[in-house]
Amino acid sequence: MPAVLFTIELPDGLMKECYSPSTVVRDYFTDGEEMTVSEFLSRSRRALAEASERVRAKFGFSCSSAASQLEDIELFTRNYAPDGIVRILHV
Repeated sequence: MPAVLFTIELPDGLMKECYSPSTVVRDYFTDGEEMTVSEFLSRSRRALAEASERVRAKFGFSCSSAASQLEDIELFTRNYAPDGIVRILHV
């Protein structure tokens, strides 16, 4: 299953590289797209849950790396206002 790294820019200009165990993340984010922090969190939750389920369907267990990445996203976005803008730099 091909993993995907996607790069985001947070409201203060900080860049983060994020991991998805599946290309399904490309259904949720596109290069250059901008959205609020709250929308980014919502889409990340859905995308990484779906990616983890794809891993489960193929290998019989969910992806702990997807869960860990979601925890990281929830942690590093806590410091930003929900209406702050996240830019998807690369998927």
